[in-house]
Amino acid sequence: MGSSLATKTHGGIPTLRYRYLGAADVEELAELWAALHEQHATVAPHLEDIITRVNAEESWRRRRAQYLAWLKDSSTLALVAERGGETVGYAMVTVRQSEQGSWDRGARVAVVQTLAVAPEHTGTGVGSGLLEEIRRQVGSMGIRDIELTALATSSEDIRFFEQEGFRPFVTTMVTRIGGVGGHD
Repeated sequence: MGSSLATKTHGGIPTLRYRYLGAADVEELAELWAALHEQHATVAPHLEDIITRVNAEESWRRRRAQYLAWLKDSSTLALVAERGGETVGYAMVTVRQSEQGSWDRGARVAVVQTLAVAPEHTGTGVGSGLLEEIRRQVGSMGIRDIELTALATSSEDIRFFEQEGFRPFVTTMVTRIGGVGGHD
């Protein structure tokens, strides 16, 4: 996959360009991951009671390793959105076998592992554009379902995803084993 110029424009703001990354390019995502990490800390301080939050550097070290592992699979998509030569967002998408159960979701499901938009570009069509490009790419693979997660307290993100056609499917609950609190 190379570059793509396919996107929707948003209120006269210049068109997005998409670039697909390989493992050698992962470092480009560090700054946007740090901003997303900060957003997570801001919208979910209540989790500090049960889950220990790591600092931005450690968070990136862990996420970078995960990205490199995912990118070993040829069906993984790592795409950057650029506007006017500036990186304004990115998405990391993996593909997994569908867990057969009560719903027919096809043989494979795309999972948006990360959707990050530079804070100063929120509300300018970057997230919508990335999701549109993801739909186009995974649809061409014969995949018909996309899933993603959002922090339960991130109402703005949830509202955005619902506007993009996503609906709540499962709820993940967490607790610490053997004690109370994130620092025991």
